[in-house]
Amino acid sequence: MTSGSSPRHVLLIDDDPSLTEPLREALELLAGYGVTVAMDGQSGLRALFAQRPDCVVVDIRMPGIDGYQFIHAVRGDPDTAQIPLVVLSALAQEENTLAGYLSGADAYLHKPVDLDDLLAAVDQAIALTAAQREERLRALAADEGN
Repeated sequence: MTSGSSPRHVLLIDDDPSLTEPLREALELLAGYGVTVAMDGQSGLRALFAQRPDCVVVDIRMPGIDGYQFIHAVRGDPDTAQIPLVVLSALAQEENTLAGYLSGADAYLHKPVDLDDLLAAVDQAIALTAAQREERLRALAADEGN
């Protein structure tokens, strides 16, 4: 994670360059984030371990490692388990959203996304504590079991 006066860093993972470029620009210009773009889950994992971003925005449908697999890999590693994760996906069915949250996403947004909603989701995900993240996942799992 960044410290001092360095800008927060966001890793944006999506295989659609017509989406990643405007989102990268918005995150940089509107919120002042440093942004790295990865075009698939595998390169996203490499960037995550190399850079330790403050937040990851990840698509679900991608070649190779999809977004759910990416989230499981991040949440399953004690060194990365607390990195904030925001899903941005065209999969807008309720079961997709629930699967994203149950996988460990801090937010699940649908494409096309309102930029204010994306910036708010990133800020909120970064602000979550480990205890808040764990409690939310526990509550979701309990609701799913009922």
